[in-house]
Amino acid sequence: MATIQECRAALDTLSDNLARADGGVRGAAALDRSLSCHITDLDETFTGRLDGGRIRVDAVAPGPPAAKAEIRLAMAGDDLLALVAGHLKFAKAWASGRVRLEAGFRDLLRLKSLL
Repeated sequence: MATIQECRAALDTLSDNLARADGGVRGAAALDRSLSCHITDLDETFTGRLDGGRIRVDAVAPGPPAAKAEIRLAMAGDDLLALVAGHLKFAKAWASGRVRLEAGFRDLLRLKSLL
């Protein structure tokens, strides 16, 4: 089982990858939205912002998200690590229910290019 430190490092790596991306991926990630990522097996939630193509983590707190972020993710820690490492495809994980993504309709349309 992934640790909270490994999950934080994975989010930092994902942020770096988004910042280096070009084309449609960079455009899709260029939103300014509040973000939460609930690590279900650890029952911890990272909160922050997707801003200028980067993920900024502001806090980590026990339990599910205390407030409803504009973009909400939920998954097990091992799935987060596998996604960031490229061992698990987001679309497959989302379709199988291993990853939950909730956002407004326009944001979902924009984020689909990241899938």
